[in-house]
Amino acid sequence: MSALLGQILDALGGELVGGEREMSISRIAPLDSASHGDLSFLSNPRYRQQLAASQAACVIVAPAMRDEAAQRGACIVTADPYAYFARATQWWKANQQGQKPSGVHPSAVVDASATVHASAYIGPQCVVDAGAVIGADTVLKSRVTVGQGCVVGERCIVHPGVVIGADGFGFAPSAGRWEKIEQLGAVRIGNDVEIGANTCIDRGALDDTIIEDGVKIDNLVQIAHNVHIGAHTVIAGNTGIAGSARIGRHCQIGGAANILGHLTIADGTVISPTSMVTRSLPKAGFYTGIFPLQENEQWEKNAATFRQLYALRERVKKLEQALARNQQSNNGN
Repeated sequence: MSALLGQILDALGGELVGGEREMSISRIAPLDSASHGDLSFLSNPRYRQQLAASQAACVIVAPAMRDEAAQRGACIVTADPYAYFARATQWWKANQQGQKPSGVHPSAVVDASATVHASAYIGPQCVVDAGAVIGADTVLKSRVTVGQGCVVGERCIVHPGVVIGADGFGFAPSAGRWEKIEQLGAVRIGNDVEIGANTCIDRGALDDTIIEDGVKIDNLVQIAHNVHIGAHTVIAGNTGIAGSARIGRHCQIGGAANILGHLTIADGTVISPTSMVTRSLPKAGFYTGIFPLQENEQWEKNAATFRQLYALRERVKKLEQALARNQQSNNGN
């Protein structure tokens, strides 16, 4: 497939500098490997050295890079090159694949009491259980299961193998055995949510598990019963979120992070990959927590000490400074 640069500009805007609208674009490519006929982008000034050497036909840049990019060749100037690049990939895919699919694949199983919007698409071997609701323009790729009474909003993308609405992990100890706690809630997913392959979102025990609008979830994420995830939060792969945790809006959770149950994470919080969150984070910030595995009693003691480490360090510095002053005074005498 190829497209004219003018078609992209008409769809996405931006200011064309040093190029022609009739220029043919054959693909979107990284700056360092782009060749003649490719559209590329530069969003991070750290990679500006790649700009002069790039063979791209046209490069998407920020206003601060306008002159430097124009010296190389054609460029599209826009306030946010990375976001422009993202929209360009969407436009490219839509034009390459044509209209979005809709309807129900012959191999899918949709309960008669489920509600599937006419513009939604239910892919091969999907299961939509009784009373489930699938919103407008939502796509279930393949082998997706949406459990009884669960709701998936509009314009969502659910990748292969996702399970929405399996039972949460709820058992009560009784006489040396475990009594199952029936999971009577559901899962409610908002609009514009994307869920990666083989992710599981469990139904609530009593109230619903809730995923708000615009949340983006990577592959192989486990979201336990009664978790509440705020709008536009992103969660990277292999993350596990235990039951009844409440994640704020616009949070960023790194891959393989773990969040214990019944914790609250403030809006706008960033959690590093592989971090273990063992307490609520009421204040937004950038958090990292990796601790060696050891006996729990020893771990709790060390963790308590570690939280006081900075204050202890400051006390030692003050003692050292006082000692140095005393030594200088004694030497003066």
